Amino acid sequence: MRKIITSIFALAALTVAYADTITLTVSDKRCQTITGFGAASCFGAMEPYGNDTKPAKLLYGDESEIGLNIMRMEISPNWEGDVIVKEWNNWDSPYDWKGSLPSAKIVKQRGGIVFGTPWSPPGDLKTNGSAQGGNSDDQGNQKGKLREDCYEEFFPWLNMFLEWMHDNGVDVDAVSIQNEPDWWVNYSGCLYTAQEQLNLVKNYAHMLDRETYPGVRLISAEPLGFDPQYSNKLLNDAVARDQIDIIAGHIYGHPPFGDKPPHASYNIPANMQNAAKLAQKYGKELWMTEHSVSETLDHLPNWEDQLVFAQELNECMLVGCTGYIYWYMRAHWSFVSTGESKYGADNKTKNKLLPRAYVMSHFSKHVTGSTRLESKCSYPFQTAADIETSAYIKGDSLIVMAINTTGYDDELQITLPYKVKSGEVLRSIGNAKDELCQKSPITIDAPTQELTVSMPETSLNTYIFILENSQAAIKELKQTDNAGPKTYYDLQGRRLENPQGLCIERRADGTSRKVIIED
Repeated sequence: MRKIITSIFALAALTVAYADTITLTVSDKRCQTITGFGAASCFGAMEPYGNDTKPAKLLYGDESEIGLNIMRMEISPNWEGDVIVKEWNNWDSPYDWKGSLPSAKIVKQRGGIVFGTPWSPPGDLKTNGSAQGGNSDDQGNQKGKLREDCYEEFFPWLNMFLEWMHDNGVDVDAVSIQNEPDWWVNYSGCLYTAQEQLNLVKNYAHMLDRETYPGVRLISAEPLGFDPQYSNKLLNDAVARDQIDIIAGHIYGHPPFGDKPPHASYNIPANMQNAAKLAQKYGKELWMTEHSVSETLDHLPNWEDQLVFAQELNECMLVGCTGYIYWYMRAHWSFVSTGESKYGADNKTKNKLLPRAYVMSHFSKHVTGSTRLESKCSYPFQTAADIETSAYIKGDSLIVMAINTTGYDDELQITLPYKVKSGEVLRSIGNAKDELCQKSPITIDAPTQELTVSMPETSLNTYIFILENSQAAIKELKQTDNAGPKTYYDLQGRRLENPQGLCIERRADGTSRKVIIED
């Protein structure tokens, strides 16, 4: 991800008529299938979040303007059966499993995915006797870890969560091992080394009750900077690998591609990209499960900030991400307003969609359920750090995403693997309502594989082309080199336990294809 750089030279260039022609060549090689996009309903900026389902209703479902389909919730440590356990900071009753239940119900009713992440197991299972991470004076700076003699109690505790949610109307789709196992905190937290996580999963993950809850998937721990040690340890062990379905992590301080301009002098490793290698090799999904861009702003994000967010989404897709989950649904730097006027006029009305939600919708409404196509962008001048692209195929649509952060109106010359007969562009050029997600047709006189489209300055563009022959997108591929487990998804990216008809098959080597399955 790159910050947008505005200079006096760029501003001067606005006064002349000038355009670069940038070429994008899209191949028919399939990459990952995109499960979807989402946000978290957790205690914090969502407070009070118990019965307020307005954010979920605004953000989720096919009829929503935004179209999210994944929700993250906390598996809080202080809920054991029907007893609320008062922990170190006297959490009150909303801070428990039922806090996110109303929103989870909305998401499930709208065909979405709900997964739970523990911030900490119950305190009596830990070395410091508390759900608190231990990084505080009252804990004596004692690092809170799951006691080895309690490893066998961890997955039965997760089963309690699955049972309670099921009994209250929500079948949870996946559970994670731990939120940020590498971050020592003074709030709810639990530390694991990569080896400790491996020991836990390898020896005890078979206790996750997949027989009673056959659709539930297990997500790896979610390290703060997507440290690949955690996922690589799991995937290099055959027993642990068989238990893990999704590799996950956060990208705080670690952009998807790592050490690229303007970060080149910081020596930032490409953690997410490195973690993706084994995930793709073994046919595991790769989810970015928490990040917040510009969260420290004391005002609403400006358009420059929004394009940085769009770049992050795009780069996650390019490294192989199949699911992207932002932090809180509701925050002034997120998708739904909080009602605090101090952050700007647009935020003073509570539960109003903010510009960042519409930026997300470029991906969530159109890329969910698609398969990314390999593509290559060529630049006539040194603009590679300022222009980003990606391409996807979904049903009879071929989608090209293009982000132009320069001060120039550019043209994008596209070569496609299939002929297209029509198209439209969804374009966002600023934070104002009439500048977001504006649609206009793309004129195509006759079916073609080559066309040129406009790409205005500082714009986010989603070009949606309709294939001349939709069957061209359904490739007949040999499976002789793809032995191993396969998973299936509908065209909206939801996993199917009993696939039928036209669906997406994800193969062991991480590639995907559309298949028709008949009885």
